[in-house]
Amino acid sequence: MITKRDLFRSAALAALTVTATKSFPLHAQTSAKWPNVFEAKAIAEEGFTFGLPLVMNYAVMQEFAVDKNSGQFKAPFNEINNEHRVATPADTAVITPNSDTPYSMLWLDLRAEPMVISVPLIERDRYYSVQFIDGNTYNYGYIGTRATGTEPGDYLVVGPDWKGGTPAGIRKVFSSTTPFSLTLFRTQLFKPDDISNVEKIQAGYKVQPLSAYLKQPAPPAPPKIDFLPATTAGIKENFFQYLDAALQFVPVTQEDKVIRERLASIGIGPGKTFDFKELSLEHKAAILLAMKEGDDKVDKFLASGMKNINGWNVGAFFGDRAFYNGNWLMRAGAAKGGLYGNDAVEAMYPYTRSDATGEPLDGSKFNYTITFPAGELPPANAFWSVTMYDGKSQLLIKNPINRYLINAPMLPEMKKNADGSLTLYIQKDSPGADKEANWLPAPNDKIYLVMRLYWPKPTPPSILPPGEGTWKPPGVTKVS
Repeated sequence: MITKRDLFRSAALAALTVTATKSFPLHAQTSAKWPNVFEAKAIAEEGFTFGLPLVMNYAVMQEFAVDKNSGQFKAPFNEINNEHRVATPADTAVITPNSDTPYSMLWLDLRAEPMVISVPLIERDRYYSVQFIDGNTYNYGYIGTRATGTEPGDYLVVGPDWKGGTPAGIRKVFSSTTPFSLTLFRTQLFKPDDISNVEKIQAGYKVQPLSAYLKQPAPPAPPKIDFLPATTAGIKENFFQYLDAALQFVPVTQEDKVIRERLASIGIGPGKTFDFKELSLEHKAAILLAMKEGDDKVDKFLASGMKNINGWNVGAFFGDRAFYNGNWLMRAGAAKGGLYGNDAVEAMYPYTRSDATGEPLDGSKFNYTITFPAGELPPANAFWSVTMYDGKSQLLIKNPINRYLINAPMLPEMKKNADGSLTLYIQKDSPGADKEANWLPAPNDKIYLVMRLYWPKPTPPSILPPGEGTWKPPGVTKVS
């Protein structure tokens, strides 16, 4: 059977074949020449995989810290924004948002000097974490219950050019590979009326320049930047323009030197202005095909790069620079699967679009259940959750009871079965008043489920090591 996709590829490949030996200018206004079309396509495809996390991060930074009219704006650089609520369907800038913990968010500008982040004393039974993510989407460190304990402390965050030592009073130094960096604070919310306690903790999160911390004169302010406007919704249409912009703020490293040189050969990189409209018809076809095939490879990796356990994809995609070690496909898969995810030791994220038999989850056609046998709830030192997303957008969905997840703090209100097991009801309509406490509302469409285990237990039964642990998530079962 020939599909529209096959026809598109055939036409694009035909165009490439006709022009394989030609060379076209990147823009009408430049004399730079491209490699032949086949080579340009290969570079663009590799560039898509390499650049996807950078572009996604750049667009989120624009919406959260630069464009005050974005509808998603949080706060300017070097100011903490405390959300006194959990994520809802109104939050659309980041896919698969966590709705377990109120966020505090801080975009750091480390160009002029390092910044000092301070955390307050937090009670021992409340989970919190401070995750540092740079412009490469590398997780470069943690503060929090697991990583540093619940005592108060001051921590230094430095940019790629910092050469100084560790000042007195600083417990630890975290080093970003990029001058702009995201800091995500997650503070556990036990139940809705606990929000006032969370707000008090959030008020204790502080950020200040190192000069202020040391009571010294401040260095000169960094130059103002006219950022290229970008939105998460505009990534597909403006991908390489956004990549040009993002790469200005991502210094070259040993791992990405070669791919960046190859991208420069087709006019992509810092200080360049990629303009799709100015390309020849043949090169437009090459770029479109490259992006499509690059995206397909990312999807294929997401579908097969983890271990399938009872229909759930279980593995580890998130980590630091050494973790990725130049594996751009894994990094792209991590970004597309759930941007800004945690290291496996901090959180595990089994996810699925299928039931236990491999059939796609579809709330418009079927009802489903997930049953945890007695004594076999997800093994986490902090807490666990199962969150419902729209299968197409990977965003939270509106529903009549405004419930986007079921998590461990909700257990006292939930009903267990006679044998001690716990069943979750996954469906678009209420399963009935007697079961509604266990109901996770589903969309009238495709379903995407993500399980979260915060601070997973390292000893059996455990989901660690990723994909090989002794605890296995139970499959989603179709019931009608």
